[in-house]
Amino acid sequence: MSLIQISRLKKSFQGNEVIKGLDFNLEKGKCIALIGPNGSGKTTTLRMLSGLMEPSEGTIIFTDAKKGEDIRDLIGYLPQFPVFYDWMSGLEFLTYVGKLAGFKTKEAKERSLELLRLVGILDAKNRRIGKYSGGMKQRLGIAQALIHQPQLIMLDEPVSALDPIGRREVLDLLEGLKKETTIIFSTHILSDAEEVCDEILFLHNGSIVESGTMEELRGKYQQAKINFFFSEKADLFAASFSANKLTQSVLTEGKRLSVFVEDVNLARRDFLKIIADKNMPLEKFEISGMTLEDVFMKVVGL
Repeated sequence: MSLIQISRLKKSFQGNEVIKGLDFNLEKGKCIALIGPNGSGKTTTLRMLSGLMEPSEGTIIFTDAKKGEDIRDLIGYLPQFPVFYDWMSGLEFLTYVGKLAGFKTKEAKERSLELLRLVGILDAKNRRIGKYSGGMKQRLGIAQALIHQPQLIMLDEPVSALDPIGRREVLDLLEGLKKETTIIFSTHILSDAEEVCDEILFLHNGSIVESGTMEELRGKYQQAKINFFFSEKADLFAASFSANKLTQSVLTEGKRLSVFVEDVNLARRDFLKIIADKNMPLEKFEISGMTLEDVFMKVVGL
């Protein structure tokens, strides 16, 4: 069942249209990733959905909202760079936010303790926020987004600024939270979305260029892929593979060269012969299916 229905959503700034007619639904109980490179319109889209920014055109309809109801009561929002009062403890901050949301002091404190336990930082409830790690601050930010029991939480790049440990903490938290509420989060780190999300929305230059579940996207775009890892930059060797009749497409990233093929057995033999004949500095190779990053690059034609 749809939680939100978005139709022909547009946003322009000084005559420049940055969001170009988005149409999609958010289903209840799902974790949805809004994926795209920096500047693709992810933050602008979330700000419109949260009511922090008015769209230039289009409609956003919450299925359960009554006419004239403030939709912010239904939404929890965590910006990309949340701001806290560092002199407060985690418990003091959440209690303060709870009171702003309409709870009485006792109720706000009880709800705060419940959320601190849920996000895994109850032991740090009396520690000043200024002493929290990056991952702990993001967990606290998610707790404040949940304080008023919203139907939907929106998270803008929740792990992009975190170290590997903090990133893992937040991804594990999202994996648990999606069992209890609807989540939409934006990211340009595709492996994160692949790990925790039920559905994907690809945003590119202000338009949704593809959407679906991981299974649907893989089924639609799946190709065999051979990854070659060299001791030098892979760009130096790309032409030898691009010209081969078995090659469908080639991507390079640093010292890795990925070749997409239809017949992986024929291609493996052919490519290893090319590498041997040209004495390329191969360190290792592997055969795999397409990742979400591969699908995105194919969809946007890169």
